[in-house]
Amino acid sequence: MSFIRPEVAKALHRWREVLSGLAGALAGIWLAGLGGAAMLVLGGLVTVAALALTLLAWRRMRFRLDVDAPGVVEIDEARISYLGPVMGGSIDLSELVEIDVLEVGGSRRCWRLRQSDGQTLLVPLAAAGADRLYDHFATLPGMEAASLMSALDGDAASARTIWRRDASAGPPRLR
Repeated sequence: MSFIRPEVAKALHRWREVLSGLAGALAGIWLAGLGGAAMLVLGGLVTVAALALTLLAWRRMRFRLDVDAPGVVEIDEARISYLGPVMGGSIDLSELVEIDVLEVGGSRRCWRLRQSDGQTLLVPLAAAGADRLYDHFATLPGMEAASLMSALDGDAASARTIWRRDASAGPPRLR
């Protein structure tokens, strides 16, 4: 028997990283208030670090959509795999040259990942495990956080490019 309503428990679970970061910031403020120069500096550092982690957690949380698309996304050693009931495949993150967002079938928003050899993989944004793609996409050279966050905004009736590898950078490599 649970004393928390299911919808409240679901919301708390979704916001858990953000709430943890805010709790860390409050702990830093508490440390700074204990007195003394050392505690003030330590508390300030803890607060700044916790707020930075809270911002990152908030960005990642936006990518945690309710799982309502078929299939599973797996990421293993910089290889993105989508295992769906009808289609699927794998793409190496080091070979990735373009990321687009588009709507498939009029209702399902998907990532379109294009590899340097022309291979393309469609991954629904609401597939199980797709929220973990944020961390990997954020490490791509030249990826802007605003572009990545814009994937969730607006309509995607036509393909919208989120990221493209700079052609002058040479062959694709991970940092």
